Amino acid sequence: MEYVHYPVMHAEVLSFLVPKRENAEMVDATTGEGGHTKLFLEAYPALHVTGLDRDSQIQKKAIERLRPFGDRFTPVNTWFDDFFTSYAGPPLDLVLFDLGISSYHFEESERGFSFLKDERLDMRLDTTARRSAFDVVNRYPEEQLADVIWKYGEERYSRRIAKAIVQTRRRGDIQSSSELAKIIYAAVPPAYRYGRIHPATRTFQAVRIEVNGELDRITPALRGAVDALQSGGRLAVISFHSLEDRPVKWLFRELAGGDAPVVRILTKKPVEPGEDEARENAPSRSAKLRVVEKL
Repeated sequence: MEYVHYPVMHAEVLSFLVPKRENAEMVDATTGEGGHTKLFLEAYPALHVTGLDRDSQIQKKAIERLRPFGDRFTPVNTWFDDFFTSYAGPPLDLVLFDLGISSYHFEESERGFSFLKDERLDMRLDTTARRSAFDVVNRYPEEQLADVIWKYGEERYSRRIAKAIVQTRRRGDIQSSSELAKIIYAAVPPAYRYGRIHPATRTFQAVRIEVNGELDRITPALRGAVDALQSGGRLAVISFHSLEDRPVKWLFRELAGGDAPVVRILTKKPVEPGEDEARENAPSRSAKLRVVEKL
């Protein structure tokens, strides 16, 4: 089986998340293909990892990859906020969140995550969910669609793009990722088409976040994870853009402040990938790692 996702900042993550006891308990809240989990299971022979992922298809890849570790890996098919807001298991030693979308979804899932592919508009991580990218693109009113593109994509041409989408869908539903990308490309000014990133990048990000409720899940999941940690336990979060990093930073500051702080911040400034990793794995360039320890 082929694996396409690179475990970002794995050396830095391993250096911060070190078990302080035998038979430690860890939760990988965003297991993906299992890259980070595999590194931890190899490094600590007595460690047990519970691996969360709402996408059952990518989780199958992780289960196969981690089969040699036997019952030291326990997969759970769930959203991480659902898991942590109702957690009733043993106190945890380590928790890791990698908030970035997996390369698998762009390269293999065939769900329209990439504007470079001609695939059905879907973008669901939970393929049983009712709302898909097709629904957002074809059913949202123009103003609501523009708001989504601005809020979750920080796209300055959100109004123009939403207007072009609505005008196009009057002639028939927009069915594919490539069709949507072409509409966005034609809607923005010519100079914007040849910038640092593809003009559809921000809109595709926004639609994906809306479909999966990604940002709304972060804060409740992190609060639950901190509650689940035992004293001295550590929580690490990797984010890839300011919309993800901002709630992490604010929550950590809140929990570390006041008269009764709950955590100690171990990364006064977020840790970023080294030059070698940024050169070898382009998607890692925007990554930021923040770590706290429970008091």
